[in-house]
Amino acid sequence: METHSEGNPEQDPAQAAAHIASAHQILKALQEKIGKHPELGAAITKLEMALNVLAVKTGGML
Repeated sequence: METHSEGNPEQDPAQAAAHIASAHQILKALQEKIGKHPELGAAITKLEMALNVLAVKTGGML
């Protein structure tokens, strides 16, 4: 059975970090277009926390 690296971010933390960073940039751009919104702020914060967790798990080797 084939494994798909997107389904298991622990196999490729750099790829997971890239997805998180991309989502973060998209949400920040959306926030600039529509203004501050509590749900957008919460989503951005959660992405930043996830990126920090990945950085810690990989020893900052992202």
